[in-house]
Amino acid sequence: MNNTVLLIASFPDSLIKFRGPLIDALLARRLEVHVAVPNLAEGDAIHQALTGKGVSVHVIGLQRTGVNPVADLSTILELYRLMIKIKPRFVLGYTIKPVVYGSLAAWLARVPRRFALITGLGYAFTGQAGGKRGLLKTLIQRLYRFALGRVDKVFFQNPDDEELFRKLGILSAKVASRIVNGSGVDVAEYQQVLLPKSPHFLLIARLLGDKGVREYVQAAVQVKIIYPQAQFQLVGWIDDNPDAIKRQELDDWVAAGTVEYLGKLDDVRPAIAGCGVYVLPSYREGTPRTVLEAMAMGRAVITTDAPGCRETVIDGLNGYLVSVKSVAALVDVMQKFIENPELVAEMGAESRRIAEEKYDVHKVNAHMLSEMGIE
Repeated sequence: MNNTVLLIASFPDSLIKFRGPLIDALLARRLEVHVAVPNLAEGDAIHQALTGKGVSVHVIGLQRTGVNPVADLSTILELYRLMIKIKPRFVLGYTIKPVVYGSLAAWLARVPRRFALITGLGYAFTGQAGGKRGLLKTLIQRLYRFALGRVDKVFFQNPDDEELFRKLGILSAKVASRIVNGSGVDVAEYQQVLLPKSPHFLLIARLLGDKGVREYVQAAVQVKIIYPQAQFQLVGWIDDNPDAIKRQELDDWVAAGTVEYLGKLDDVRPAIAGCGVYVLPSYREGTPRTVLEAMAMGRAVITTDAPGCRETVIDGLNGYLVSVKSVAALVDVMQKFIENPELVAEMGAESRRIAEEKYDVHKVNAHMLSEMGIE
């Protein structure tokens, strides 16, 4: 029996950073692994890393953002031809376009086992409806509904997303779904390290409004008035997203001394090691990988009581949950950590324990592969 697996992605680096251990687990089970991804040159380090593992890489013309019917139809046909050629037994797509167009192509190509992983709902599902955003939300929901009706099982990273898809009729009762604990984190790679002595906060994210970046900066302004020694760092990059932070806005924050901007880092471990408290004031997530990384390294966490985020923190045990968009709540708990530094160590230790028990990547992947019928 053909034991070929095809993973479809929209970000090349996600195949190493987020799906690397999953790929390794598939290879360890003696499956032939193929990946389809856009924007990846043959000499690229990611390309070399994948082929070095024995993975077959297929570069596709998928446009990650925007809606272009001609280009998107071309992507479906390209994926269909690829599947006819390599004849995979299993197909798994993650993020919107790989899920939608990959699932449709797999259905047309009659791939025996078709799966989708919903890693988050993104721009179209957050914020206010109406206008272009409302039209985009309606379109995405319809595309999801049509595509997910043609898969065997859908994986969600939190129960809120699963419930929403069922409630809106995006996912019919005929299609099975399961919850997985995010993408997991390699607790051996992200080891617990000593805490800094001074109050130090960190946010790692794509620089989008929906990630709560502005709330983080506004809270930093207020906290530094009372505690000027407090440090606030920001890691990430400006994305080609309608909700992206503008470069001038970022430059103004840095010029004012509110935050220290470290740019986009290939390895975030030194930045996490330098902080005592990790902050993610996001409006909605699948399960935030950066929070899991910070937890594995023994950091207390401040995040929002929002889908995907609330699953990572037991309020008052390994951090604090705050209301979405509440700068006042952020300021309050930041000050609590500054005034009670023993909480940073106590909650950080709990974060490490939870990461080991619940979010170990090997446990997460074993569960997912079992649900796919891959033992």
